[in-house]
Amino acid sequence: MPRDQGDDDDSQQKNKTNNRRRMNLQLIFKSWKGSKEFGLAQAQVTLILALAWLGNNFPKSYPRNDNHNMFMFYVMNAAFVVAGLVTLHHDAQGSSRGVQLLSRPQTEEWKGWMQWAFIMYHYYRAYSVYNEIRVFVSAYVWMTGFGNFLYFDKKQDFTFERAVSMWLRINYFPLLLSFFLGVKLELYYVVPLHTAGFFITMITCYLAKKLETIKPTWSHDYRTIIAIAACGVAHVVFYETSAVNFLKVFSDEYFFRFQSDKYSAFVGIMSGFFWDKFKTYMKWAFNDDHDHEADPALHQKITASRWAQRVGGVGLMAAWYLLFGHIQDKYTYNPIHPFVFWMPIAGWLMVRNSSKWLTEVHCGVMEFFGRITLETYVLQFHLFMCRDVQHIPIVIPGSGPDGPLFLRTLNMLFCGCIFVGTAWWARRVTVSTQTTVTELVGLLMNGGPIGASSTNGDDHDEGVALTKPTSPGAASLNHEAPIVDSSGKKMQEV
Repeated sequence: MPRDQGDDDDSQQKNKTNNRRRMNLQLIFKSWKGSKEFGLAQAQVTLILALAWLGNNFPKSYPRNDNHNMFMFYVMNAAFVVAGLVTLHHDAQGSSRGVQLLSRPQTEEWKGWMQWAFIMYHYYRAYSVYNEIRVFVSAYVWMTGFGNFLYFDKKQDFTFERAVSMWLRINYFPLLLSFFLGVKLELYYVVPLHTAGFFITMITCYLAKKLETIKPTWSHDYRTIIAIAACGVAHVVFYETSAVNFLKVFSDEYFFRFQSDKYSAFVGIMSGFFWDKFKTYMKWAFNDDHDHEADPALHQKITASRWAQRVGGVGLMAAWYLLFGHIQDKYTYNPIHPFVFWMPIAGWLMVRNSSKWLTEVHCGVMEFFGRITLETYVLQFHLFMCRDVQHIPIVIPGSGPDGPLFLRTLNMLFCGCIFVGTAWWARRVTVSTQTTVTELVGLLMNGGPIGASSTNGDDHDEGVALTKPTSPGAASLNHEAPIVDSSGKKMQEV
């Protein structure tokens, strides 16, 4: 049957359209400034994955259960505190900016010492501090809601590029490790935890923005309160009803982990909403602008407030421990945890920021460690330990479970140097990938180089946060790993 003129015209039009699309894609990829950096990053990550495979399958090792040593757990944490004090840094510009509550360096420091304790908890099988480690886990998830709320509330950046950038920062390297090593993503369960926390925060803040067009007469705070309330209702409806059983579709491990931190990101969102109030108080209580001699009553009031903050912070941490934290049976403590984890977190922040000088100082080595939390979280299972966190590698001869403490410690330090160096390398590669891919997404979204957006790696670092473009860490990722036996069955030991 002969083709009519209309069919020929349609075919020519389709060909022209396809040609224009191909030419536009070619132009976009030619305009992609980060293409070389992206290719180099993928070559490097291949080497990192190979190193992780070699470490994970190291031929000489012994079961991690044989490495239980509370004495060494405390010694290594004390050594880290000493290192932190030696590298104590005072921000000379702190006074000019006023009191900085939970600054970026302080946040990284916080993440760093928690991550160190977390890794040593795994390495030395420190069973007795299980509840404290659970609080550290929740603190990281809290940061996801907190830091991202501050970002979205201020920047109003709900672009697809932002979502891609954060998804890449949190998921890119863990997903590659999971696939390359044949490990279930459950081993890195905190990755989906932080990813969910990021998108929950993004949706909550986006709802507040949409309310501006629906109810323009409402104030910003009122719209935000409505959005946060809707988020809270959604949490209760999901987690406190049978709807939560949906998580079992993925696995029982996710069911347990999400239940353990079901309100952590939400509490972080609420904390972010009230943060301006906290900062206003800090500036009033700790700025040196007041003339105390001219107004002794004000001086007394400020002094009383400072000490109330200090005593209150210590009291919150002590109350958590005396009422809940001392419980040795984790199956008794775990159901309570989602409702009380905020106590030691609030207490720590109150004590850590209980003077102007304390707000201006941070420990350099802890800050460094805090910047590589995602990478140290996932690589600890394969380089610092091995066989998916089940074994301790024996690199130095004689450093097995029956070897002298000196050799075992030397073995730990040697593995640790390789582990931390590789984590730092992996972070650089991940941020390069994040930045360049986000640039490409911006070009594609804008149809070409004109008007295309690119992102800065530092601005999107730790989305989250895991893990945090403003002061606090949004997605820093490091939490305890589910313990599995050789058959893959999850034991939920930590």
